[in-house]
Parts: sequence; C-alpha cells; structure tokens
Amino acid sequence: MKFDIIYPRWNKLEGQTTFTLPPHGPVVMAAALPDWVEPRFTDENVEDINFDTDAEFVGISMMLSTQVKRGWEIATEFRKRGKKVMFGGISTMLHAEETTQYGDSVFLGECEGRMEEVFADFKAGKLKPIYNYMNQLPDINLVGPARRDLYKRELYNHKGVQMVDLFHASRGCQFSCYPCAVSYLGGRKFRPRPIDRSIEELMTIDNNRLFIVDNSLAQNKQWEMDLFREMIPLKKKWISHTIEDDPKVLDLAAQAGAWYVYQAVFDTSDYIKERIKRYHDYGIGVEGTILLGLDNQTEDDIKRLIDFLLEIDLDLAEFTVLTPFPHTKVYDDLLRAGRIFDHDWNHYNAGKVVYTPKHMTAERLQELYNYAWDTFYKDESQEQKMFNLLTNVVLREMNEGTYVPRNRKLINKSFGNDVIR
Repeated sequence: MKFDIIYPRWNKLEGQTTFTLPPHGPVVMAAALPDWVEPRFTDENVEDINFDTDAEFVGISMMLSTQVKRGWEIATEFRKRGKKVMFGGISTMLHAEETTQYGDSVFLGECEGRMEEVFADFKAGKLKPIYNYMNQLPDINLVGPARRDLYKRELYNHKGVQMVDLFHASRGCQFSCYPCAVSYLGGRKFRPRPIDRSIEELMTIDNNRLFIVDNSLAQNKQWEMDLFREMIPLKKKWISHTIEDDPKVLDLAAQAGAWYVYQAVFDTSDYIKERIKRYHDYGIGVEGTILLGLDNQTEDDIKRLIDFLLEIDLDLAEFTVLTPFPHTKVYDDLLRAGRIFDHDWNHYNAGKVVYTPKHMTAERLQELYNYAWDTFYKDESQEQKMFNLLTNVVLREMNEGTYVPRNRKLINKSFGNDVIR
C-alpha cells in the first residue's frame, strides 16, 4: 500500500541565513514501516504537496510548534478528499490534545516495533484514534538505518553546496534543562545505540557531511570516546551539540571529523571563555547558542553578554528568546503566573516574545533580541561567517581526498584554481 509522509513548511527566524536541511524524524519513522508499505516523502519546505495523491493513507510528521497549525490545515485538505490521516512526531506529542481534532489517528511516542500494529489496524478498517507509547520506550536495538532514499536529494543543496545529512547515535537525555521538553518526550535515561549499528548506518550515508542530532553527546564519556574512535576511519565531517570538556574526548572528536559544535553560552565566566578556546585548540568551530529572557537576566545582563560574545572568538552565534513550549517547566511556571499572553503556535519559533519577562517589557526583550543579531553580525554577516566554516571543512576534505564538488564554478571562485586541479 502507498503511504505519503508529509512534513509541513515552517517559517525560519528572520535574519538567519536560510537553507533547508532534510528532516530526520520522517525517514527514521519510514524505516520502521512494514515491508508491504510503500512510503513516499514530501517536504513542503522545498516542494508542493500533491493533495490529489493516489496514496491510501497519509502521515503528517511535525517536529516544531510552528508547524502544527499548518499540519492541521494539511490534514483538513486531505480528509476533504476522503483520505485517512495520522499525525506523529515531536510537536504532535507536545500538542496532542489539539491535534486529535484534525486527524483520524495520532501516534505518540517512538515508532520502532509499533508500525505493524498501526498499519494492520488501518488495513482492517480499525484504525485507533490514539496510539500512545509515550511511556513505553522501544528496545534501542530496533533502531535501523533511516530511509534517506526517500529524500529528493537535489532539493537540499544550498547555492550548489551539499548540506548535511542528519543522524543520531543515541536517544534520551539525563539532563533536564529548564526550557527543554526532551525529558517529557523521551525520558531522562540516556539510551545509546550499539556503536557497531551506528557505524553501519554511517557507512551507508553517501554525504560526507553530517549533523549528529543527539540531545547531548556528553552523557557517557566512555561511550562517547568509543564512538569517536570508531568514526575516525570514515572521514566524515560533522556538527553536533555539546561534546565532553575533556582533552582526550576533544582530541578523538577532532580526529573523527568534528567540524563545529553548538555550545550554550549562558554567562560571561572565564569557564565559558576557556571552553570555547579548548574547542578551537582542537580545530573545532563553535556556534554559540544564546538564550535571552530568563528571569535572572536584566537588560544590562543581556547587553553585557552580547559584548562578551564579541570577545571570545565565536565562529557563529544563534540567539533565541525564551519560549514556553508545552510540557516544559518554563511553560508550567509562566502559565501558572499568568505571564503567557500569546498562544498562537505560529509565534512559538524561539524568535518572538510570547510572555511577559521579569525585568523588562515584552517589547523591550524583542528589541534586545534584534539588537543581539544586529550587533554580533555587524562587522561580518552570518552568511560570511558560515561560509568561513564551510571553507575550513572543504579544505579539510580536499586534503583528505574526500571532497565531492557539486558546483565547480562556486568552488573555483571561492578557493582558487590551484586548489581543485
């Protein structure tokens, strides 16, 4: 049977360099489907949806809160045409109660080992309104290689440059950060995939550039080091969230191809300054992730933090405002205090203030958010800083003989004729 998987469009943050990455959740789910199901994938961010499809069943995969209203619209259109629609994905779990109103079925939780039941029910005309596996985590050994063959690969180049493919080596997170919903979604237990299975999947990925999307790699030092050690021969170049602050780990990460990391910058301490320097000492770039609007931040604190960022040699910075996503502690706290004034999920993009801050007005926090972007990128644009990181990785690939040119004119212009002869 034919099963169309739809990934709704969403609006990028204003001012950010815009490029589109292939989403990970839909193709991970597709890998768990029964053999007799033929999945087809449409990412509305890069192509139009065919509402007149011949598929028997439609799945809508939603990752972000800013996708849910569009996902509901898409479901409504398909159901007008007599199609059965099932929702799944992270933001389906965060907005489950509302989402049940728009689909024939809602799937909550991780999909491995569960899709046979869902599709057998559909085939028998007994599709359940809700499949809730939120508290029944599957065996991590069931996670297989994602169905990346479903991507229309040509749609994920940016100006002729190959972007990254997404990959995960673990699930769950033992930390419980204030604005984060991961502990609700997948529990606080760190669940690493067997390293040999992860390496097998990595070897199937043609793209040399990866984004390892694990919540944090810094959860089990021995596992982290073993993973990096096994990745070294693959000569991949990758981005990830935080890596353990340990010279042995950083050295192995660099050998394994660490390109740059996302590192939270939460204060102006010497520790943060030295943390960034240690990454750089091992040739690993850093994109600082900076959260504005916490209750312990005054206007002066935010301005001081932005000045600090200019001093510590960050390669990139990404600013967000505190956003009270459902099923987080920040949501519960702000809702209880009556401080959330905007419940339009389209505005929950981490770039729009939807609550009343403690030390300033919402309007002033929005101004400071815009000021942060403008100030950090005043002398060198985000696109140029990103290009600098890309230049570094291309040169490393060329030195190792792993570079695959997609746009010779662009590379010739950027790196010179001698480099590519």
